[in-house]
Amino acid sequence: MQETNDLVKSRLNALEEIKKLGVNPYPHRFDLTANSEEILSAFKDPADEAESEAAKEKIVSVAGRIMAIRKMGKASFCTIKDDKGKLQIYIRQNDVGENLYKLFKLLDIGDIIGVKGFVFRTKMGEISVHAVTIELLTKSIQPLPVVKEETTESGEKIVHDAFADVELRYRQRYIDLIVNESVKETFIRRTNIIRSIRNTLEKYGFFEVETPTLQSIYGGATARPFVTHHNALDIPLYLRISNELYLKRLIVGGFNRVYEFVKDFRNEGIDRTHNPEFTQVEWYQAYGDYFDSMNMFEEVVENACLAVNGSTRINYIDTEIDFKRPWKRIKMVDAIKEKNGIDVLNMTKDEILEFMKKKEIDFDPAISGNKGVLIAALFEETCEESLVQPTFVLDHPIDTTPLCKPLREYSMEQLETMRKDPEQVIFVERFEPYINKWELGNSYTELNDPVLQRKLLEDQVERGRGGEEETHPLDEDFLRAIEVGMPPTTGVGLGVDRLVMLLTNSQSIRDVLFFPLMRPL
Repeated sequence: MQETNDLVKSRLNALEEIKKLGVNPYPHRFDLTANSEEILSAFKDPADEAESEAAKEKIVSVAGRIMAIRKMGKASFCTIKDDKGKLQIYIRQNDVGENLYKLFKLLDIGDIIGVKGFVFRTKMGEISVHAVTIELLTKSIQPLPVVKEETTESGEKIVHDAFADVELRYRQRYIDLIVNESVKETFIRRTNIIRSIRNTLEKYGFFEVETPTLQSIYGGATARPFVTHHNALDIPLYLRISNELYLKRLIVGGFNRVYEFVKDFRNEGIDRTHNPEFTQVEWYQAYGDYFDSMNMFEEVVENACLAVNGSTRINYIDTEIDFKRPWKRIKMVDAIKEKNGIDVLNMTKDEILEFMKKKEIDFDPAISGNKGVLIAALFEETCEESLVQPTFVLDHPIDTTPLCKPLREYSMEQLETMRKDPEQVIFVERFEPYINKWELGNSYTELNDPVLQRKLLEDQVERGRGGEEETHPLDEDFLRAIEVGMPPTTGVGLGVDRLVMLLTNSQSIRDVLFFPLMRPL
């Protein structure tokens, strides 16, 4: 800490010396004409003296942060970094003048400078800019970590003194982006993944919309909300846990294909794949079913993988995953049978409970009276770990969601009979895509029967009163919209952050969020 304070004090002293030279260390703007990438890709070493002289007459204007500096007598070098890469600068007192050279001698790693000069190749063959004038654009007070790279004879890069403390990197992402090149690349790829998703959806006529982040009634998912208060209206408000119910309202209103990239907020735990604030894309298609959504989901993800990796195959940590369509499709009850050797359709609720206790499978005691929820819990605890390659798990118990249509194979008479028997489980047209053991999304053939929709939402409210923590309140306006009439519809939610983790080989969700939530120091 003392060393850091001394470095800051040294930089503050340099700042005062710079001001004494009559230099404004924080000017308002600087005109750029080129960046490092353009210069390095376009410059050709002059073949003769005439071309060399012509190169000197073409002045470029570049700017960037000093990442390395070699101060010598009357000629020095530094390396600057802009948003496209790094570039060497050669500065000579005879060219820039005595005052500007004095200024240069007061600069440190981390300072931002502007340089005007001509491009040339040094005796060592490195393309550089020979400065004819320099300008200090920002004097840095906080020292940067000094990261050094060494290239071996085989071309392998070895990094010394890296800014490697993971928690510090998350807290000080601005420094992480400056000194760790791979971090910036991850976020560039994140943007390209989102762009690919948007392009695929728009190719099929989906229309991008926006829905409220602050909601007076939360819903659309089983999660605990963040609660706030609006002073002027004197009402509680909730940060959205999902945008599903609003997108369905738009389907009712006549937008047949809609999508939205959203920040959702769930007041839950933090771990390697969960952050309380996360990004989803949801899309809804009128006149389609969950098979249409499966096909679209496959294409969206396959295209995103191709966009950033050039192949449908990736290596995530030590596992090869292939996103090429078509993906495996399996019913939830069949997955349970494959993994556990039991047929839950022919077991009573008590038999399932006994099996789970015998196998020491964890479950919330509050769900022990509901056969459908027990089946879902059994799947989650025993099957998810085996779902590495892209897989759609189909046909979930109706008890897991009040927003989904029962399987089309049921007649209306069958449904009425099954509802009266607690040992009968109604399954719905819902799928969850799994990759690398993670659930990556959720999709339904959406329920549009207003009478059944009301009953299922009311049942969920009752379960909440009975002890289930993650039910949501009744939304009368949403029910009114369904009563107005929603056409046959399918909807999808895709977890963008987890997809980015997979496609960038990132081991934590915090690696793909610029500013993940951290406990205050």
